[in-house]
Amino acid sequence: MKLGLFFCLSTIFSVSINATSWEQVPGPTNNISSSIGSYANGCLDGAQPLPLDGVGYQVLRSKTKRYYGHPHTILFIEKLSQKVQQELDTTLLIGDLSLARGGRFSSGHSSHQTGLDIDIWLRLADKPLSYNELQLPTPMSVVDLKNYQILEHRWEDRHFDIIRYAAQSTDVARIFVHPVIKEQLCKEAPNNDRSWLRKVRPWWGHHYHFHVRLVCPKSSLNCVNQALPPQGDGCGAELASWKPKAVLEPSINKRKTNKVKQKKRKVIPAQCQPLISMR
Repeated sequence: MKLGLFFCLSTIFSVSINATSWEQVPGPTNNISSSIGSYANGCLDGAQPLPLDGVGYQVLRSKTKRYYGHPHTILFIEKLSQKVQQELDTTLLIGDLSLARGGRFSSGHSSHQTGLDIDIWLRLADKPLSYNELQLPTPMSVVDLKNYQILEHRWEDRHFDIIRYAAQSTDVARIFVHPVIKEQLCKEAPNNDRSWLRKVRPWWGHHYHFHVRLVCPKSSLNCVNQALPPQGDGCGAELASWKPKAVLEPSINKRKTNKVKQKKRKVIPAQCQPLISMR
C-alpha cells in the first residue's frame, strides 16, 4: 500500500503545484471532436470523458482529471473492456488518457496530448476496487527489473490475451510494453498468429502497465499519425538490442567533457492555442 500511496500522492502533488495551462482549463470544449497535432505535441477539441462507471473497467485516480479522450478512444476502451469481462472474467484498470482539452501534463507523460493514448494497468481487478483503492492504487509490476526477466508468479495467460486483443484492433497504431514483456509475448505467440506482434513495441517503464496508442481518426484532419512500425514481428535482433549491456565506468576526463544538450521547446500547433484561452 505504501508504494501505491507514494505513486498517487506524488502525481497529485505535482499536478497541483506545477499545473500546466492545459491542466487549468475548466473542461472540454463543445466543438466537434478532433485530435490535433502529434501525440507528444498537440491538443484535443470536443473531448469526451470516459464514464467512471463502465462495464468491465474502472478508472484510476479520477481526481487528476486525466480521463478524457477522443470518442474513438472511449469506444475502444468500452469494447475492449466488455470483451475482457466476457472472455476472461476480469476488470481492466484504466490509467491516464488525456486532459479535458489534451495538451501537456505537468508530470508522468510527454505524450497523451491528443486524446488517443491510453494506459491500461497489468494489475487485473477480479473484484472491483473501492473508491479509496481507485484513488490510491497499488501498481503491480510483472517484470523483475534487476534480473531482466518476467515474474512468473505474476504474469498470466490473461495478460497475453488482453494485449493481443488490443493489438488486433485496426484502430491501434502502437502498444508499448517493457522489452521483457515483449519477449514473453514473442515466446507465447503461435506461429500462425503473430502479425499483431508488429504493433507491440518495447519501451522502458512499461512494466506495470501497457500503453495503447490509436491511429488518427479520419475526421481529424490536423492529426499527425505515427509512422508505421517496421515490418515483421519485432522478435529478433531488434528486441535483443534492448537487453542491458555492460557499461564501462567512464574516465574522469570524459565526465568533464560531457555536456547535457538542451531540448528545443516544442511550438504547439496553431489550432491548439485558442483552446487554452477558450472558457
